[in-house]
Amino acid sequence: MSDHERDVEIGAFQAERGILQRIRFNVVVEVQSQAESAEDDVDRILSYDRIVEAIDAELAQGRVNLLETLAARIAERVLTHPLAARCFVRIEKLDRGPYTLGVEIMREAPKGQRVSLLSDDDPHPLIVFLSNEAIGRNDLSDLLDHLAQAGAPVILCVGSTGLALPKARHGMPQRRIDLLDIEKNAWVLASCDDRCVVVDSRTELDWAMRQGQISVWAPSKLVLDSAEPPKGLKLTGEQLALWLAMQFEAQRIVYLGGHPPLRSEVPVQAWPHDVMPAL
Repeated sequence: MSDHERDVEIGAFQAERGILQRIRFNVVVEVQSQAESAEDDVDRILSYDRIVEAIDAELAQGRVNLLETLAARIAERVLTHPLAARCFVRIEKLDRGPYTLGVEIMREAPKGQRVSLLSDDDPHPLIVFLSNEAIGRNDLSDLLDHLAQAGAPVILCVGSTGLALPKARHGMPQRRIDLLDIEKNAWVLASCDDRCVVVDSRTELDWAMRQGQISVWAPSKLVLDSAEPPKGLKLTGEQLALWLAMQFEAQRIVYLGGHPPLRSEVPVQAWPHDVMPAL
């Protein structure tokens, strides 16, 4: 990321206190990329949004005196991402004279860095499963307003359309057919309210959660790409909601209708499809 400018209160001199200075950030990250030339997949790279978020998070921590301190903190935050191997951060003051004053540092990820796809500052969403009856509620807009007040990012999950499906001769093709049927239902839900945005990648879900947007999960990509996909010959929307909740370390799952699992490692709330759930 090049030439990202912000107005920041920073500096060790008394004359720099109480004023904002233009600061320019240049950040280069060497990654242990999973991207292949034949694949164009956003989940296999480190998104530039992560770099901007690292800068925003450190600036939000409060005033610092030294550019070196700020640069080191940004690099350390970027390196919490499992794909980040080495990070170069250059920060320059633009208003201190007819020249720029700055510093550049390099940090490497610690050996044996954890490979979790979640970092410590990732949001923990509220997963909400909507049965077909819940999708058809007349007060769906009010329900979304209510869920938005839960204090956590909201990811909506749905189940099968309930329509007759083709029968494949083998398990994997049938799994794809079942997943596509659920995705058809996700688009039905999206058509009911403009706030319901269908997303399929981990990167998109992460971005939407950080922006406070409501997502409707289309499960095929994450399920088929996963090294530990949900088990079972017949996948239901209720099972997938639980699997997603575990992948994102959700705060809890709210089921509005449907058949909630009898056992769950994530707190579960089950309600009839036509009620306004207590959050």
